Amino acid sequence: MTQQHPITPPPELVQRWSEQFEAGRSLYAMFEDIYRAGADAELEACCEWLGQKVLLQHQSDVVPALRAARRPKPPSLKEQALDALESVKQRTTDPNIIEPLCRALEQLDD
Repeated sequence: MTQQHPITPPPELVQRWSEQFEAGRSLYAMFEDIYRAGADAELEACCEWLGQKVLLQHQSDVVPALRAARRPKPPSLKEQALDALESVKQRTTDPNIIEPLCRALEQLDD
């Protein structure tokens, strides 16, 4: 009897990856997907364990917080622009350049 690791990919996923590789997809892209799938499976297993075993009364707070911390969203375009503006501020103090950019960016939705 063989023991299967708890995050072994299902046969359908292995088949899909095999087909993608045979169709010419790069090994690097394949490894990224496989690595991500394993990490996501581990995160979901941790969230499930936390929710069932440890923090039943706090599950609604802790599980989403863990998921958000381990899979942060990329910065919004506004956040990226504000970071870029900080770099511009280090190069110039001209308020005619800085002020309009600051006001425009602050008005954008995230």
